[in-house]
Amino acid sequence: MKTPIIIDTDPGIDDVIAITAALFAKELDVKLITTVGGNVGIENTTTNAVNLVNFLGKDTPVARGADQPLLKKLVSAAKVHGESGVGGYHFEAKENRTLLSTKHAVEELRDAILYSNEPITLVPIGPLTNIALLLKTYPEVKSNIKEIVLMGGAAKGGNVTPVAEFNMFVDPHAAKIVFDEQISIVMCGLDVTLQTRISTDDIKEIAGHGKVGEMVSQMLSYYDSPSSTETEMSIHDLSTIFYLTRPELFTLKRATVNVVTEGEASGCTITHYNEEGNVQVGLDVDVEEFRREFIATFMKVYGMLGE
Repeated sequence: MKTPIIIDTDPGIDDVIAITAALFAKELDVKLITTVGGNVGIENTTTNAVNLVNFLGKDTPVARGADQPLLKKLVSAAKVHGESGVGGYHFEAKENRTLLSTKHAVEELRDAILYSNEPITLVPIGPLTNIALLLKTYPEVKSNIKEIVLMGGAAKGGNVTPVAEFNMFVDPHAAKIVFDEQISIVMCGLDVTLQTRISTDDIKEIAGHGKVGEMVSQMLSYYDSPSSTETEMSIHDLSTIFYLTRPELFTLKRATVNVVTEGEASGCTITHYNEEGNVQVGLDVDVEEFRREFIATFMKVYGMLGE
């Protein structure tokens, strides 16, 4: 049986890779994709999501969400992802706006969760603005949320400031709302994602395999993440999808996570390990198996599309 999921995202190069992996995973049923301002502004994140779904030949609905954090001005990562969010890549397929809902993402999230016959797993891989708005506006959805598997935070360190990871830093107030809810959360933060380094050889291996392999290789050739080197890079958001399809690759530890919302430590996720916490914090991953899964995933997509 497939796990029904909703991806909340700010595409973003690593978001594109994660969404592609999810849409072709035999273990997952992507019910909805919602967009948020983050890596780039909401116009581009929404356009990128619609174009990607259309490019992949899927019919997953997309809904546009919050364009700004709850209380701050948006800080983007255009330097990392390019002004468009996808490193200057141009999707060959024309944009199909029929995939885009006329309703706000929070409304679509509410309906998709409440009307689902099975509990939904939320997979936020951008700032948590939409998820916080959902939980505060429609608290009744909590009873039909299985868990939240998110990319963000860190038990140690940061990548925007010495103590804050990007998604938490962009909207710390939203992150605090989400982490303070008594919902099961899996935090795929920098402790794990910085380990999941994909080599240039790995990328070359998929580059010649169809339009998706070419898309991934072209985007990653632009990707200017602070954690990237000349030979390796971390594709942060992909950890959430591989956690759902290959959970045995990850080592987790239960904790309570408090999010700092003000001052120089804004966005810091203070992690207290205890057996009563609602958060499973990713701390380790089988790096070599992760790399093999990356290659296998996009080889499988090539085989399924045949182009």
